[in-house]
Amino acid sequence: MNNDLHVDLDKDFQELALALSKMSNPEEISQFLSEICSPAECKSIASRWQLMKLLEQGETQRAIANKLHLSLCKITRGAKYLKDEKSILRREVQKVTRKKKK
Repeated sequence: MNNDLHVDLDKDFQELALALSKMSNPEEISQFLSEICSPAECKSIASRWQLMKLLEQGETQRAIANKLHLSLCKITRGAKYLKDEKSILRREVQKVTRKKKK
């Protein structure tokens, strides 16, 4: 891969993150994501979020793999972030799962 292209992609990814950070309406963010991603990409992102919630709720990796038809590799990657106390993903998943427990 061309190094210049890689640098541009990093910059573009940061611009995308900035654009998302400026949106405060969940419906607007959802529409933005569905416009920039294909239906398959949206489904993939949603299934990764779902697997994170299931991991946080104590489901086994094998049960999640069977339920969501995902590879153990993807699930193991998610589990790694849940173990990392500095992970933003962990923090956000815990916020959502705590709300559902109440």
